[in-house]
Amino acid sequence: MSAGPPRATPRRAAAAPPSLRDGHIDAALRTLELTVRGRLDGLLQGNHLGLVPGPGSEPGESRPYQPGDDVRRMDWAVTARTTEPHVRETIADRELETWVVIDLSPSLDFGTAACEKRDLAVAALAAVTHLTRGGGNRIGALVATGAQTVRIPARSGLGHARALLRRVAETPRAPEGTRGDLTAAVEQLRRPPRRRGLAVVISDFLGEPDWERSLRALSTRHDLLGVEVLDPRELELPDIGTVVLADPETGRQREVVTTPLLCREFAAAAAEHRERVAATLRRCGAAHLTLRTDSDWIADVVRFALTRKRAWSGGGR
Repeated sequence: MSAGPPRATPRRAAAAPPSLRDGHIDAALRTLELTVRGRLDGLLQGNHLGLVPGPGSEPGESRPYQPGDDVRRMDWAVTARTTEPHVRETIADRELETWVVIDLSPSLDFGTAACEKRDLAVAALAAVTHLTRGGGNRIGALVATGAQTVRIPARSGLGHARALLRRVAETPRAPEGTRGDLTAAVEQLRRPPRRRGLAVVISDFLGEPDWERSLRALSTRHDLLGVEVLDPRELELPDIGTVVLADPETGRQREVVTTPLLCREFAAAAAEHRERVAATLRRCGAAHLTLRTDSDWIADVVRFALTRKRAWSGGGR
């Protein structure tokens, strides 16, 4: 068991991604594709900036500086000529290359609500793939289980997208007691350096955020999105008496008696950890999307994408 913040507001009924257990992968992937396409088609109308807004690499027009603008985009020539601060807009590249680091370490093989976190992580990958696939865009993935890291080259096309999802879904589970290494996976994404694009990290972000330095370095070249996958039992304990808590990445177990005091302390520690993860992602310049196994995950993706798109188009910050 692990920690994360409690939620005071009622949760929406979970719309679970299909289970990707052996023997059902073909049907599950078809269902997943239909779900994603049915609810996300037309959302961005080909504008990948709606998922993670950020500047492109081609120079555009200058405009007066506004509070909150990135000072790294200051147009010093125009500023000197007009004596008023100006920033230069940038235009997104026509083709986007997306790389996804997907954490499938043993802590993701857990779920007490509508699905396992592993299923939700693959569903998040399917959504990212669909939202960034059009217009000749390419997508690749690094799948990290702790026991192995699998690199899937970035290519374009529907056939590649389907093959990528299948390969990720069929990745063998690491044995219990295997410790994940998210930092090593992010470091593999940094080397060799790649053209500017979108980097997505899908994980439960448990443990110490020792991945911060690597993610910061990645942000110097790429737009970043962190997708945090959570289960309600990682956020709060029910007061039901004696329970056994297990750490799947070390194999250690501990029997505890839940009391109101213990439940409060667990929830507080979980909330503190989740806020630490959120603050670390902010320092890295990453957009942050949280998905839960007891919530309508695709509605959360839609809401996130539309909010980011409105903010980037000037509808809010």
